Amino acid sequence: MAFEKGENPHHPALGSSTKVEPIRTKAGIDRIKRLLDDKPRDLCLFILGINTAFRANELLSLRAGQVRHIAIGDSFDLKQSKTKQYRRVTLNASAHKAIQVLLNSRAYKDQDPLFYSQRNPVLKVPAVNAMVKQWCRWGGLKGNYGSHTLRKTWGYWQYQNRTPIPLLMEAYGHQTQQQTLAYLCIQAPEIAEIYQMEL
Repeated sequence: MAFEKGENPHHPALGSSTKVEPIRTKAGIDRIKRLLDDKPRDLCLFILGINTAFRANELLSLRAGQVRHIAIGDSFDLKQSKTKQYRRVTLNASAHKAIQVLLNSRAYKDQDPLFYSQRNPVLKVPAVNAMVKQWCRWGGLKGNYGSHTLRKTWGYWQYQNRTPIPLLMEAYGHQTQQQTLAYLCIQAPEIAEIYQMEL
């Protein structure tokens, strides 16, 4: 099949979509963290993504001054690109450490984008998408991954830790539990396990 100049042969056909997956193993997450250990920007992006459930474009909107003085347990608001509503997130120790390592890796001014690019003032979502795919490949993960993998990973592990689905619905801005489960790629066998607990 021939493709027109500029056409992406890997892009889904019009009207279809390709669902990206969460990272379902802690070992996979740890492998990616180790692979990114000497890349403060990439490690911070990965850790913030899997610990906050912000969309990639929301993370890319962060400025150094917004997070420079934030401490573990502090909260900050970030405007959601889809709903235009602000969502409050509390920073855990892992996210705080990643931010501080990144801020200490170069001379940031408060107005500087936290996630800088070598070619542009700030990273773009397609670049993040390609980066996440590469990280998952490096980590030996099989499946389809992309920028949404980061926020899906947060929700997937919240679900595994028995966070009530209504709380996840609120965090994601979903209307139904089915929408949240489908978004997190929760498979029927995983749902069936819930009902195996005897009371």
